[in-house]
Amino acid sequence: MIDLSGKTALISGSSRGIGKGIALEMAHAGADVAVNYFRHRDDGEAVADEIRAMGRRAVVIGADASDRSAVDEMVERTAEDLGGPDIVVANAYYSTREPFLEMDVDELRKTYDVSLFGAFHVAQAGARKMAAGGKGGSILFISSVMSFLPFPTSLAYSSAKAGMNHMAAIIALELLEHRIRVNVIEPGWTDTPGERQYSTEQELEEGGRRLPWGRMGTIEDLGKAATFLCSDAADYITGEVLRVDGGFWLKRGTASIKE
Repeated sequence: MIDLSGKTALISGSSRGIGKGIALEMAHAGADVAVNYFRHRDDGEAVADEIRAMGRRAVVIGADASDRSAVDEMVERTAEDLGGPDIVVANAYYSTREPFLEMDVDELRKTYDVSLFGAFHVAQAGARKMAAGGKGGSILFISSVMSFLPFPTSLAYSSAKAGMNHMAAIIALELLEHRIRVNVIEPGWTDTPGERQYSTEQELEEGGRRLPWGRMGTIEDLGKAATFLCSDAADYITGEVLRVDGGFWLKRGTASIKE
């Protein structure tokens, strides 16, 4: 059984979707959790209530991942209220979907600010706290199979995730001496509130049935994988990319899927 007892996890963008799934699974494994939100405070409070109902501690922190001062404050508050952090998950993202010829450069910049630079801010602020503590730790980046699979209209998001992957590898190399492990998860098509911006419930249901595993991924699937990678059970794993996609990338051509 994966055990995170005695550890504190800070998860950016954890009021909904994949971040919520990670927060709840890590709490199930015994971690105290700092729940971060940007716009959805009520959702963040609901996640924290679930965590407290498990007997774990939780703090809810509003912060924009693209705002470095806000991220620094979030890490400091996590340390003050819960200790650590021992685990930092860079999950917050922003995505815009526009054809290249019509792309708004401001939307491109915003996507990079949150999805790439935001991940950098969360990881660096967390790593500095871990390095100063001298006890090691784990950093996890939530990327996407779209980091290497080209999809029309996803230039901004996909290129941000591709940059994240390489950034994570360099960070993993540099943090070896501090015993801070750094890994990446690449989700496939996952059932989250964000998918409902682009697809109807019927399209999601039908698309899921056409996937290689016969269903979309769930936030629980991602939460379990993240909990493993950030636990002592994965102590010898760093600098790796784990695809949690039900074989999506293996057989992408078998289904017409709205991404």
